[in-house]
Amino acid sequence: MRAAPPAVDELDALIRLLDDDTPEVRSQVSQRLGESNGDLSEWLAARPQELSRSEKTLLEQMLSPGRRKALTRDWIVPTGGAAALREDWDSFEALLRTLSDFLHDGITLRQPLSDALDLLAEEAGEDSVITGNDLREFLFESGRLQGNRADYYDPRNSDLAWSISEGRSNPLGLCLIFMLVARRLDLEVEGVNFPGHFLSRIFEDGFPLIIDCFDHGRVHAQAALIESAAELTRQQRSSLREATDPGTILIRLLNNLSAALENTGRREDADLVASLLKTL
Repeated sequence: MRAAPPAVDELDALIRLLDDDTPEVRSQVSQRLGESNGDLSEWLAARPQELSRSEKTLLEQMLSPGRRKALTRDWIVPTGGAAALREDWDSFEALLRTLSDFLHDGITLRQPLSDALDLLAEEAGEDSVITGNDLREFLFESGRLQGNRADYYDPRNSDLAWSISEGRSNPLGLCLIFMLVARRLDLEVEGVNFPGHFLSRIFEDGFPLIIDCFDHGRVHAQAALIESAAELTRQQRSSLREATDPGTILIRLLNNLSAALENTGRREDADLVASLLKTL
């Protein structure tokens, strides 16, 4: 039988014991914190005493098992796997939110993913964004969101709430934010599953434009891009013409995330994410 999560009084006692390096104490503290849901950010924000850097590092590690359990519990894929997500953007966003909660450090106070997307859409509306191109300028040309060139393979690039807060992500993360904000504004923005570099598509006067969100929202006329790039393969040309569904996007994101976690030494987390792929 699983033990109950630590109550507030016990949490305070456990936090005070973080700097106790006695093996028995450290083991007990780690075990009890692992029974939480992996996120103490709101409780810590209301706590008068701030943690030291070393305490934060220890606490993040001890909360990891709780976040893995929460991800396993909350990962609910519609019957049919990735194919069932073809038009189900609500379930798709819910799964992205679950991944975001898993990748969160459990310590830093921040907005949940859906709230962060809502706020971005509200700010865009107040900034007179009425077209896909307006939204491109608002998010990328303005510098609000940028490509994370310094840490391209950081697992947090797949945490869209972190990406919005920090203003940076990889190509897929930036395009996802672009699409999810656009849906809130009833604007047409598509995903383009280009090999090696995810892109987006908008339409201006009926003409398709390819957007490279990672390159400050750079615009390419789709027809000119396909015709002028002689080195493109048939598969690459085909991918530039087609829109990508949420299920396909989620599979690509999980593959990227599993590799990123593996590269940063988080083998247990990488294995868990790899197991989620099987549900799709």
